[in-house]
Amino acid sequence: MHANNVCHFAIHADNVGRALTFYEKVFGWWFEEWGPPDFYLIKTGNEQSPGILGALQKRTQPLGAGCNGYECSISVADIAKTETSIVENGGAILVTLIEIPTVGLFVKFADTEGNVACAIQY
Repeated sequence: MHANNVCHFAIHADNVGRALTFYEKVFGWWFEEWGPPDFYLIKTGNEQSPGILGALQKRTQPLGAGCNGYECSISVADIAKTETSIVENGGAILVTLIEIPTVGLFVKFADTEGNVACAIQY
């Protein structure tokens, strides 16, 4: 059985450079430009303690109207089955199945309490 671990998080920021500096200095995280402008991969660990992969990205909605926390992604074995199960169990699909080139298949959803998360099939 697939473990369905939390495998990724995203930090949304108004000022990506300022946020990058904050997390770099406070937590010692490493950042690598990737994909669209104002998008960075975050590496939170090292060889002994690898941590999980993250992203720092430009906020697309005003603070308070969109995500103003960390958005987590859960690794799943079957994205279509997971998408169906989310709806059948009272959740809502916010971003339908999309492909992220070289990464995998992805959906964004709200749980029964309105919390937003993502599921990804690598």
